[in-house]
This record gives sequence, structure tokens and C-alpha cells, in this order.
Amino acid sequence: MSKIEKIQVTEGVFWVGIPEAELSILCGCPADSVKHLKKRGLIVNKEEDGIVFESGPNTILLSDVLVQNGSFSNLAEFPVLQMFYQQGFLFPNHPNSGKKPLLIGAKDQLKSQLQYIYRGNYGLISEEEIIDAGISEEQAHQMMRLKLRFALGGKIQTYDELLDSLELEDQVKEIRNGVEIRRMDINIFEFKYQGETVSVDLNLDSSENYGAAYQLGFHEAKRDYFSVVHSGEGDGWDTNRPCMASILMFQGKIYLLDVGPNVIFSLMSLGIGVNEIEGIFHTHAHDDHFAGLPTLMRTDRRIKYFSTPLVRASVVKKLSALVSIKESDFSHFFEVHDLEFDTWNDIEGLEVFPIFSPHPVETCCFLFRTLWKGGYRSYGHYADIVSLKVLESFVTDDETKPGITQAYFEEVKEKYLIPADLKKIDIGGGLIHGMAEDFRDDQSGKIILSHTSKSLSSHEKEIGSEAAFGMTDVLISSKQIYVMQYAFKYLHSYFPSVPSHQLRILLNNNLISFNAGSILLKKGTTNDDIYLIVGGIVEAIQAKDGFQHLLSAGSLISETSEFTGKPSTTTYRAASFVQALQLPSSLYFEFAKRNNVYEELAKLQKNRTFLGNTWLLGDGISDPVQNLLAQRAKLIPYTTGHAFPQKDSSIFYLIRSGSLKSYIDDEAFESLSEGDFFGEEDILFDIPCLFTVRVEEDAELYQIPGEVLLDIPIARWKMLETFQKRMRRLGKHLMLNR
Repeated sequence: MSKIEKIQVTEGVFWVGIPEAELSILCGCPADSVKHLKKRGLIVNKEEDGIVFESGPNTILLSDVLVQNGSFSNLAEFPVLQMFYQQGFLFPNHPNSGKKPLLIGAKDQLKSQLQYIYRGNYGLISEEEIIDAGISEEQAHQMMRLKLRFALGGKIQTYDELLDSLELEDQVKEIRNGVEIRRMDINIFEFKYQGETVSVDLNLDSSENYGAAYQLGFHEAKRDYFSVVHSGEGDGWDTNRPCMASILMFQGKIYLLDVGPNVIFSLMSLGIGVNEIEGIFHTHAHDDHFAGLPTLMRTDRRIKYFSTPLVRASVVKKLSALVSIKESDFSHFFEVHDLEFDTWNDIEGLEVFPIFSPHPVETCCFLFRTLWKGGYRSYGHYADIVSLKVLESFVTDDETKPGITQAYFEEVKEKYLIPADLKKIDIGGGLIHGMAEDFRDDQSGKIILSHTSKSLSSHEKEIGSEAAFGMTDVLISSKQIYVMQYAFKYLHSYFPSVPSHQLRILLNNNLISFNAGSILLKKGTTNDDIYLIVGGIVEAIQAKDGFQHLLSAGSLISETSEFTGKPSTTTYRAASFVQALQLPSSLYFEFAKRNNVYEELAKLQKNRTFLGNTWLLGDGISDPVQNLLAQRAKLIPYTTGHAFPQKDSSIFYLIRSGSLKSYIDDEAFESLSEGDFFGEEDILFDIPCLFTVRVEEDAELYQIPGEVLLDIPIARWKMLETFQKRMRRLGKHLMLNR
């Protein structure tokens, strides 16, 4: 019988168990790893000494790379929390008491994960940090007393007290009890124990992605005047549902209420593209409400971020630790809009009232309302809250001890019970979550019970309703077709010089729908119509070349084929429910000629097609943004032997054709060809290029102004990713050539 057990959990994730050595290793930990382990039966309930608890991993092997195919590979917070609380590592008098999770990985990944987990556990860790977030000294003192009451042992521990870590480079390392590990290549590891070996490869193929642990089907989320789409009712342990979240529709705009794991999967199931999101309202930094935030850094514009400065401070510290950026860089990826506690903040007619919620990390609940006949229509989003019984046990008259005052308890109780037309509440129970019973006398019109992986009890069913994924509660119905307003905006981005009355010629066409899975245009065929996507997500597929991009609202389908007069080289397939404006090709091109934009359109289309096929500027960038890039990019020819200066006034270079090489001290360091780029360090950090780049074979390069790229978060992120890879290769090169 083998001494080492290896099981593939899901794409890019493995389980390695060595029972004799008391090691159970989770290899790779993308979003919802715990749910995948439960699905595979690798986490089960067990009983010992009368105590029921879960089994599971005690060690985590981190991926060498943080991001693969656009998804984050290392999100170790919930696997660690499962060890702390579900397996009982942190509980006294428990069969697993005193054990510590072990993290294994490269130095940079270990450093970021330890800090990210630490901030996820505690949030802000001192009164000074709370005061820096705009809270008064007296309030900060009371908030810290509350935080310490939640903390086990009544103190903020260091991450060394909570976790063990093992730094892994290229040499063999002993994990414990005779089990050895070594890195064979990037993301490929070998385990050895008593003469047996197994290897795991954590790399994803280009066509693979980390999957969700559940199926959601396809739904069509309609843009209403004021409605709530229920996009998650589970918790971090629920294997069948996404974590508690909602989508708020207001005047046709789409707002996310929290961004949990696999948020893109949920949005796709609802037929919403990332680039359609107007903003995020964020309650707090626990991963079941936070883990999707790094993914939303990879969009073609800065999504609006709404929360209080206190919550934002906690979120930014955790996010910057996870992705290894400066805290000040947060505003490069999101458009920050701060909200004030206990005040109705007006956001273009949508009013929001943030309420401080007792929780281990800085948290706020939200009340939303908008004016309507007879007064207001309102929605309350109460995640995460605490049961009033637990909170009352925190009351103490001793100001020197962790806890709260009686007056504060009464204030929280009063705010929890503010009535709303619709209210969603956390009923997860335990030490840090709410209880349905506290809302039995709540006068709200409808209560949705959420944030639990358990079936509702009969007592809970008397208090509130359940919501299925994709279900919508309409608070104010719409009398307008909002997608047509967005269609006009997209057309204006293509034809900015054309008068509005001319654009309405194109706008006066059929709005059609495609079911998820339908083909809009097949490779090798032509179409009599051009489709302007106004809602949903479309896959662009060139299987032979391994090309697969997602296109969202604002993209044009079939335009390239119509321009060239040749069959399409790409298959376009609806990845969700899709709405499109059907533009007859003859009308589209006659419109372009009559408005004297045909030649410009043809040039932009050619540039946009090339840019859209590159790794840097393809996936995640909508056609309107591609248009801007195509307008600003200049195609310049360079002859063999041309050397690029190390400082070039913030100009970025993208190779259209030809061959180039980077040199360090006249030694070739990197070969560059079509679709590759250089100059990112000047754009990102205003420092000279660290290499000399020479043309090896006549080339054409696009010059793109740096400020244009910096306004595109996904391009900024990919440039940063490439810069870091080049720095790692440079470091190894210099070590080998000392």
C-alpha cells in the first residue's frame, strides 16, 4: 500500500496525504478550495472525546505564481480559517488544540499570504490605525475594546503565533516527520517519503480555469429602476451556493453588494459582464465578501468603490498585502467614493446609509433608499452582523477590559431593527454572525434569511424567506429600456464626431436576444448583420491557435468580416444570455460613408483587431476602450540594428511585426516578437528601461502613450506582472553570471 496519497481536487489543485507523517497537504488554494475539498469528501465530520469537528488539511502548498489565466491562485484565508475554527486548532480543550497551520511556498508568496491572512483575521490592529481612518480617539478606543473581545485570548497575536511557514526555493526541504519537498520547476513540486515520491503540477493549461464548486445555470438579470438580484445566500462553507451577496439595480446601473469568491462565475450566470458594473458597495474584508475584489482589478476601467473610510482602510491593507502593491495604488484600480457612517449619502439619486456593525474586522451594513410615490422604497443589506445574545454578553462596566457599553448594545439593536421594504440578514450564528430570532419582531416588509450553509429551521421559516440564485425583488419597476440608452452610448464611442440624430438611424434597429450557448457567428461563415452587444458576455474562440477571449457590452460582432469581405476567422458564442442591437451591414457601412468616417473606421478596425489579439490588450478590454487605444497608437517602422534608448518619455512599445532582443551588457537576455512589449518600467515607475532593446529583423512597433494604458486597470496589472517576471529572470541571470 502506498504511503503517499495524491488526489486531484479540481483544475490546478491537489491533495497530498501522508498519514504516517500526520500530513495532509492542500496543494494550490484558489477561491473556494474548502468547498472543493468538501465536494471530494476530503473534509468530513468526525467525533472524538464527544466533540464533533471537521477533518481537513493541516498544510498548504502555495502556487509560485499569484495569477493564472486571470484568476488568483493563492487565497489561503478560508483554508486557514477552516483549520482554526472547523478543525479546532485555536480552541482550548479540543482534540486539535495547539496545532498550527503550515504554509509552504516561495518567499514572495509566503510574505504576501501571511500578511493577507493576518489582515483578514484582524483588519486594523491598533487604535492608531483606526484613528488614521478618520475615527475619533474615543470611538477608536471603543472599537478596539470590541475587537479585542472578539479576539481569542483578548489580544492581537502576531502571524508567527498563528501560523508556521516554510520558505521553499530550489533545494530539498523537510516539511516534518521525514517528508521532503523540492521544486522541480515553476509550480511543479515533488514530495518524497520513505523511498516513495509523487509530483504535483499546479500550472493551468491556457484553456483551463479554476472552477466553482457549484452549478448556477443561466439567468437573465434585467435592468430595473430599483431592484435587488439575489446573487448569493450561502457562507464560506456552503458547497452548493455562492456566499452572501446581492446585485442592486438602480436606474439601469448595476452595483455589486460585496464581491465574494468566483464573482465572475456568478456574474456570467446572470448575463452581466464585468465592464457593465457601475460600482461596488463593500461591507468588509473577510474573503467570503472580498475574494472577488482582486479579480475586479482586471477590468478596462476603474470600477467605483463605495464604503466608509474605516472599512476601506482595512480592505486596502489586506488587498495590498495579497497582490504586493502599495496601499496608495488602490486608487489606480478603483474609483474611490467614501461614505459617512449614520448619514444618508446621495449617489445620483440612490441614497445609502452605512451602519457600523460589530465584527472581528471593520464592517458596515447598508440601508438603501430612493424617492418614490408615497415616500421611499428601501433595501437593507445586513452582512455581517452578530447575534444580540452574543453582543449582550460583551457588555461590561469596566472600561479597561475588552467589551462594550450597555448604551452601545442598545444602539446596535435599534439599528438592526430599522424597517425596510426588503431586508437581507446574516443568520450564520456562532460567535461572529447573526440569528434570525433577533428579527422576529422586525417590521420590514420582507426579510430574506442568508449567510448560512444549513437548512432553515421551522422557527426561522416563521421569520423570513429564502431566495434562490438569480431571484429578483423589484422595488420600483422600470418604464424605460435602459439597454437602448447604453447602446446609444456605445455607438457614440465608435462615432464621436457624428451628430446624435444620425446615430439614431443605427439605434432604430431590432434588439435581439441569444440564449446562453448559442453561436452568433461561426468561423468560416459570413453574416448579413453586425451585432452590437448591449448586455451579456460573448466568447471569441480560435481553437486552433488557443485563442479564447470574453467580450462584454459595447463589443461589435462580425464587423471585421464585413470590412474584409472574407469569412470570419473567429467563432463568437454566447457565454450567457446576450442582448444585441442588430445592425444590417449595408446600413452600417452606408451610414459610415455618408458621415465621412468610413476610412477612419477601417483603420481603427484594423488596429483594434491586432490589439485585441494580444495578451496585454485583448481579454477583458471592451471595444470602446480598444477604439481609444487604436486612435492613440502610432505604427512606426524600425530597421535592423536600431537600439531603443533606456529613457523614452513614457512611451510604451508593442511589437506589430519583426524580431527584437533585450540585452544586458551586450548579452542577449530576452527575445521579443509579435504581440510582445517593453517599456513598462518607465510607464509604471518612471525609471529607465533596464535593458537595451535592439531590432534584430526589420520591425513595426506601435507607440502608445503611457497615460492611456495607466487608465486601464487590467493593462496596468499585466504590465506589473510582466515587470515582476522580468525582474525575477534578471535576478537569476545576474546570480549565474557573477
